[in-house]
Amino acid sequence: MGVDLLFLGTSSGTPTRARNVTGLALLEETGKGWRLVDCGEATQHQVLRTPLSLHELRAIFITHVHGDHCYGLPGLLASAGMQGKQEPLEIIAPDGIEEWVRTTLRLTRTWLSFELNFHAAECLGEWRGDNLRVEAFALSHRVPCYGYSFTEARPDPRLDIDKLDRHGIPRGPLWGQLARGIDVQHEGRTLRSDDYLILTRPPQRMVVGGDNDRPELLAEACRTAQVLVHEATYTQAVANDARAAFGHSTAAAVATFAQSAGIANLVLTHFSARYQADPKRGLSIEAIRDEAAALYEGRLFLAEDFARFRLNWDGALRRVCTSNQ
Repeated sequence: MGVDLLFLGTSSGTPTRARNVTGLALLEETGKGWRLVDCGEATQHQVLRTPLSLHELRAIFITHVHGDHCYGLPGLLASAGMQGKQEPLEIIAPDGIEEWVRTTLRLTRTWLSFELNFHAAECLGEWRGDNLRVEAFALSHRVPCYGYSFTEARPDPRLDIDKLDRHGIPRGPLWGQLARGIDVQHEGRTLRSDDYLILTRPPQRMVVGGDNDRPELLAEACRTAQVLVHEATYTQAVANDARAAFGHSTAAAVATFAQSAGIANLVLTHFSARYQADPKRGLSIEAIRDEAAALYEGRLFLAEDFARFRLNWDGALRRVCTSNQ
């Protein structure tokens, strides 16, 4: 897969001085562009503090319509247009986002230099982009909300030479295109690349959840996943003191699910602003870590803005950047 996770925002609801609201970039090591999961307010400002370019942005996945997950979208699109982005941009989002975005662009008379292709999360099925297969999974929140799985489509493929020879497909450019994952035409029929590739290892799979008070809804998505990124807005103690349901998960709930699902790597994010690095200024963020660590035995990470993680071929997630780049 060769995909890095670069967190652009890790706060819930409102930003803090140390954390912006939600945004997560998925970068391919091959340099074929990047994808964005959620686009809270000021996400484009966060992008300016990274090596990312809006010209190379291929797709945006929005989990739900709450502002801390999507209010940055019109501004980011407008900036991409003013910078001369040309390639079409895919936007996968719940119903309502397309109408809101197009209305905002129309009312503000914002012209884009690139095409927007919207796909409704409610009926996504399977979406493919380059070497990724993406699926949406309904979650439990105050509004319709989705998590997304990102699965490597062709892990280290090699051509099935025997099958190509049996089917009389001549060696040469056709073989090269099939090897690169391109479907081709030959003698009036379509040859599907996937039919002529042998995958040499299991695919890597990451699951990124939106806001969700029932982590178990991601059980199917996580069945073969090596990484789960999930919100942990509160500790259980804070949730117990609340007078109403917030539609969010506690660190304990996510850790319990990840342990039962056998997830090797768990990244917690979307922390309430009340949790601070300095416990003198509020509740300690370490309370989130301690609660999760008591229930989860895998590799546990608490995301920070601009933290970058890489899933290695051995299935271990490692932090590769600890500061802005």
